[in-house]
Amino acid sequence: MWQAPPAPVSREWLPVLDMPAPGPQNRWTVLLRALLLIPQFVVVWVLSVVAFFVTVIGWFGALVLGRLPGFVADYLTAFLPYDTRVAAYLMLTVDRYPPFRFSAPEYPVQVGLRPGALNRLAVLFRIVLVIPASVVQGLVNAGWWTVSFISWLVVLVLGRMPQPLYEATTAILRYRMRYTAYLVMLSSAYPKRLFGEEPGSEPDSPVSATRPLVLSGAGRGLLVVFILLGLFSWVTSSITASVNSGDDNDDGTNPTQQVIAPLVPGFADRAPRSPAP
Repeated sequence: MWQAPPAPVSREWLPVLDMPAPGPQNRWTVLLRALLLIPQFVVVWVLSVVAFFVTVIGWFGALVLGRLPGFVADYLTAFLPYDTRVAAYLMLTVDRYPPFRFSAPEYPVQVGLRPGALNRLAVLFRIVLVIPASVVQGLVNAGWWTVSFISWLVVLVLGRMPQPLYEATTAILRYRMRYTAYLVMLSSAYPKRLFGEEPGSEPDSPVSATRPLVLSGAGRGLLVVFILLGLFSWVTSSITASVNSGDDNDDGTNPTQQVIAPLVPGFADRAPRSPAP
């Protein structure tokens, strides 16, 4: 019996991250990575402050218009790739220094964004809706930085990043980028696919080493380790904060802020904690 062909399935579009496969790295730039990035840290901090106020304006505009105002979308779609390029260089996935400009089509790290129509109700409750994703990205980032010194030593000795570590690191970078894109309303798609795509799930031919991002068993295992390390770091910091607050309750600090601080994204998760001796 003849059957009608299945209707095409509309797929949710997620912000994309294009990066090259891991290659040789200059050991001198790996050795001095944190020092080399000091000027970029200053620039990213300034741009982040501007992005915060622009996002607040964009939130009110999106509630009225159902989309980001043009100037807000323009700034944020320039800021997020800049921020991602700096993070990718800091996390040792590329060896080319990020340029001090918004437009960098020649740089090996590229971010694809499509700001468009937004659900006003989702915009209104965005700060609440994003909490689960904030927890996930906070845990994986904390876990990665917990062992970042070991990662730095491995890349320094080998002169390149091993494939499983590259897969796990780029997965964290991509999730972090998608989380930020959702938070600042550049995307209506909730951040997902931390563990990458399943082999054969993407019909199009590969565009880059991270599109589609297919993780090996070792890469997925490393991600699980990072999550567990992040959870351990969060529990440890919570206990420490509780003990400290119990010892000194009149110092004016907020124990709740101390507990959730590791889960809140921002400049702190870009600062070098142990990538250099």
